Amino acid sequence: KHVPGEQIAQQDRRRLDLKAIRRTGSNQEIDVTAYQREKYLPASQPMNPHKTWINSTMNENVKIAVLIPCFNEGVTIHKVITDFFTAIPEATVYVFDNNSTDDTAEQAHAAGAIVMTEPLQGKGNVVRRMFADVDADIYVLVDGDDTYDATSAPKMVSLLARQQFDMVNGARVTRIKQAYRPGHRFGNILLSTMVAAIFGRQVSDMLSGFRVFSRRFVKSFPALSSGFEIETELTVHALELRMPITEIDTPYKDRPHGSVSKLRTFSDGLRIFRTITSLIKEERPLAFFSLAFILLAVSSTLLAWPIFLEYSRTGLVPRFPTAILSTGLMLLAFLSLAAGLILDTVTRGRRELKRMWYLSIPPISTQSAANIAATPE
Repeated sequence: KHVPGEQIAQQDRRRLDLKAIRRTGSNQEIDVTAYQREKYLPASQPMNPHKTWINSTMNENVKIAVLIPCFNEGVTIHKVITDFFTAIPEATVYVFDNNSTDDTAEQAHAAGAIVMTEPLQGKGNVVRRMFADVDADIYVLVDGDDTYDATSAPKMVSLLARQQFDMVNGARVTRIKQAYRPGHRFGNILLSTMVAAIFGRQVSDMLSGFRVFSRRFVKSFPALSSGFEIETELTVHALELRMPITEIDTPYKDRPHGSVSKLRTFSDGLRIFRTITSLIKEERPLAFFSLAFILLAVSSTLLAWPIFLEYSRTGLVPRFPTAILSTGLMLLAFLSLAAGLILDTVTRGRRELKRMWYLSIPPISTQSAANIAATPE
């Protein structure tokens, strides 16, 4: 396929060179790693063993897509794309620009990424569009702020493909205070603990923006959130369908000079908390409405107890408004319990349908899985 030279960025030429070598024959195919080391890596930089595995064992039919949602990341996006092309040369990088007012789109195009636009503001809206429009077998989702370590991506992709996981979460590890502010760290721990208590503890960093997904996960994910609460929805989706998932530690660094965080600690934290509450109501209705039943029933009993004592002594009911309120609260309590029982049955049926749709999506091909299983660590 002819591509005009002026439209091919350096990273595009790198990928074309590597693919051209693979097409020349089996003898040269063995030397892809050496060729890559010689032409594209500094002499002092060691080759990533997981990247070598991707180059040598991944079937050409297995497509890897790197998805980068961006809003005003012109300072960092070029480096992020370059780093991921270096880490996974076989991947196709997609940048979805979310109404940026700087040169994000221009920088992404110059770095060799496929640039698309999502007019609906919010990370959740961008992720929904990404998952709908991009077709691949393995998806790498990462923020465009250059805070995540691209060299961890080959290991995460390798782990997902070898073990047939549906999600590999990159848990952030850092000692830089500016990178992971105390308020954000505390909020992440609090919210992750809430989700773990309800849905299960398989992910310690629920709000990480660096993850690898299977096609099964991506094409079965409804993506209903609009903002930063999308990470919560991703985690709960995996836990609710009991997908095989895992987590590895990845280095995390602070933003470079000139790059500004879009996360608002309190307002976005409140939105995430509301999302968790809503997901509990929708996915665990019996537990949610049973809690409402207990609160209403206890309140009704506390209000009615003095009235019962007064009636036992005098045979009179002097406080009719309190008696009526107590009766109303008890009625609401049993209505909540009945609603929880009914919705629990509905949710179970909906969960079964989601599971059947998930199973209808084929995993990575059997041949690729066999090659992966035969490759040493």
